[in-house]
Amino acid sequence: MSTSPKALPRVISLLPSATELLAAAAPSTWQRMLVGKSHECDFPHGLASTPVLTASRVHASTAAAKPWADIDAQVSAAATAGTALFSIDEALLASLAPDVILTQDVCEVCAIDLALVHRIAKQLPHHCEVLSLSATTIEGIFDDLLRVGAAVGCEASASTAVVRLRERMFEASEFVNPYADAPPVALLEWTDPLFCAGHWSVQLLERAGASHPWNPTHIRDTAGAAMGPQQGERIAGKSTRITPEQLAQHDPQWIIIAPCGLSLSQTQAAARELLAQPWFQALSAVQHKRVALVDGNQWFNRPGPRVVDAFEWLVSLLQGVKLGQSQGIVELLQ
Repeated sequence: MSTSPKALPRVISLLPSATELLAAAAPSTWQRMLVGKSHECDFPHGLASTPVLTASRVHASTAAAKPWADIDAQVSAAATAGTALFSIDEALLASLAPDVILTQDVCEVCAIDLALVHRIAKQLPHHCEVLSLSATTIEGIFDDLLRVGAAVGCEASASTAVVRLRERMFEASEFVNPYADAPPVALLEWTDPLFCAGHWSVQLLERAGASHPWNPTHIRDTAGAAMGPQQGERIAGKSTRITPEQLAQHDPQWIIIAPCGLSLSQTQAAARELLAQPWFQALSAVQHKRVALVDGNQWFNRPGPRVVDAFEWLVSLLQGVKLGQSQGIVELLQ
């Protein structure tokens, strides 16, 4: 007696990192699974024909004298007013009849409100699982990959993907001397106003051999004391606003500019605004041409598999070795 193959789940991803996790968990079938995406989902290749379900209500104004400050003001005003930053096409979503919706509940400015997603899912005529991803650490990202794999019936391939990502982390870590002094390295997730790195990005910096005194990791409350905390038990808080004086106080030896949500060309424009300011010119990292501009969307800002690419690049930068690829992702500020 023959049985027909089980139908693939119909998946909607409401954030870019979830799309990347799905592709890693189900490398041979993810394109057939994914029936809807967010407006920011742009990786891996092959997404062009996938219906877009969301749109941003925040837009950079080309007429604004300070466009990055204008974006921050729009986000702050929306938060104060309780206004949603994104819209979603509920009718289109319902017509796609999803079995699984991937979303998140870590950052209130990164995706559709979780409560709204649950409401939409409950109104569908069939059962739909809402999988909310909540990683704030490197290990949490790997766990989310496994969770996505389980949700779409690809546990084995998701586990294989996690093993390989961990292997790459361990291999890169071999080039880091844990006894060497850790130079302060600033990773800026926004430039006007200044926001320094948080969550997994701080872990990446510290494990690559840097310190991040503006928002360092600390021992998780539940870590215990028997054998001492391992790397995974050192966590950092969310991205934090800092002043130019606070940035200069710790004299960063490298400055990495990777604004959340900006392309590399937009990052270049934001960096030029910083470079025009005397306080920024006075920083030793700037004077010694140790400022890197990074497409943060592709590496640091998304809690997905490519944080390992970011880690390999950081190790290369700080330890003087050649790991991974960075073409089109990063350039040095001249």
